[in-house]
Amino acid sequence: MVVGICVGETSLTEVTFISDKMPQVGEYVTIEYDGKKVLGMIENLVRGNDALNIDINDFKAIRQISKIGAEDNYIRGKVKILGDVNDNLKLPRTPVLPGTEIKLADAEILKEIFKVTNPIKLGALVNQSDVEVNVEANPILSRHLAILAMTGAGKSNTVAVLIDQLLGYSVPVFIFDMHGEYKDAEFPNGNVNVIKPKINPQYMTFYEIKKLVNIPSNGYIQERHFRRAFKKAKEMLSDGVAHTNNFLQIIYDILEADSQVEGSDKQIVDVMNKIDDSMDRYSNLFDQYTGNILTSIKKAHANVLDLSQVDESVASVLVSHILRNSLQRSKNAAHSGNKKELLDNSIFFILEEAHILAPNKRDSDSKRWIQRVAREGRKFGLGLCLVSQSPKTVDHDALSQMNNMIILRLVEPEDQRHVQSASESLSQDLINQLPSLNVGEAIVLGLMTRVPTLVKIDKFKGRRHGDDMDIVSHFINSQKDDEKEIDDLEDELLDMGYDY
Repeated sequence: MVVGICVGETSLTEVTFISDKMPQVGEYVTIEYDGKKVLGMIENLVRGNDALNIDINDFKAIRQISKIGAEDNYIRGKVKILGDVNDNLKLPRTPVLPGTEIKLADAEILKEIFKVTNPIKLGALVNQSDVEVNVEANPILSRHLAILAMTGAGKSNTVAVLIDQLLGYSVPVFIFDMHGEYKDAEFPNGNVNVIKPKINPQYMTFYEIKKLVNIPSNGYIQERHFRRAFKKAKEMLSDGVAHTNNFLQIIYDILEADSQVEGSDKQIVDVMNKIDDSMDRYSNLFDQYTGNILTSIKKAHANVLDLSQVDESVASVLVSHILRNSLQRSKNAAHSGNKKELLDNSIFFILEEAHILAPNKRDSDSKRWIQRVAREGRKFGLGLCLVSQSPKTVDHDALSQMNNMIILRLVEPEDQRHVQSASESLSQDLINQLPSLNVGEAIVLGLMTRVPTLVKIDKFKGRRHGDDMDIVSHFINSQKDDEKEIDDLEDELLDMGYDY
């Protein structure tokens, strides 16, 4: 089917066409010239009428022209050149000849484009529901992914579909679950392994806990007192003689005993005050009876760290602790030359609410380690997926390391600009389509797919929490229950002989 004819000057990357029938944005087309069959994607469409130009201000004239000048309507579009179908989608060296016909791409060509070695099925083409969209799994795991959308656009469903597909390959997925959406989820391809948001202080470094207590980097005397108490507290835990499970309390008690000694350094009290301030925030973080979180991770499971009951500061500590230890463990395996051990330690981390854990204009420990894993993780088998409904507030450095993106509906211009500046392959024409996407529709691009794609994401077939609450139905049903309870009480009183 002919979509249109190339007009004007063409380039190696895009062509303009005129059509007499309306195609759809996101449709794939083919252009045959110079012995090549080039695949393209319609990225922009406009309708116009030469007779009804914007300079006419007379309403009556416009009405009259519109009645007689319908045949003057035109459809103009822009096609982004994706590559030669017969040459592994390499970009052509010569531009299209003006006057060349543009045709809709055959379904068979598209099915071949989306045929990959390790498929992750996301859904189907928005404009051709008979063509499945499969992306390659390995680039997702090694080169990171961002899933971005405004609230209610289908982001959580997309994450659930992705998790389930990865579980089909027995990949250990680790979810930092900020809202408790996945702790009771059911995935057709695997089970959920819920991990408590607790850290055994035995596995924390001195510098991690020093940061929690806010000992300044130039506070050498305070650091010396804190280090001594920290070592003694670890020994007490190891020997089983600690009287409390609160690690900070143990350190505090050691310092308090030291402060009672005559002539003791007054800065000990300063350290105690800092610990006292930190205990309110972190007292429930430590558990000497829990194991190393990394040893709790199971293959072929959705490993869910439930952060719904902790505040942001504790969540930041947990994220930085887990990412730091995971990166260090993988580096040790790499340096030992044991490739099997390195691959065994591979994990795909999904960070919900990435704008909280990696904020754009504020420093945090979790942000620093997210940046580290984003930059270095691919060399050590660690993958990241940043999920956010507020892309503009996600750290630009981390976002720019996401070599794959699934972008659902985004309306706010600042969100769009922030995402575009972090992605080399997101054109302005594609950005312009983001506000018009329907729920569950997404633009997919990056190393995981050979071509940018407009996808209708599959509906997740399992079960999870996190959908919008039906508040109206709740109160309607509640009112009905109250009325029924009153009616039952009245009937009971009548049965007992009471008249009212």
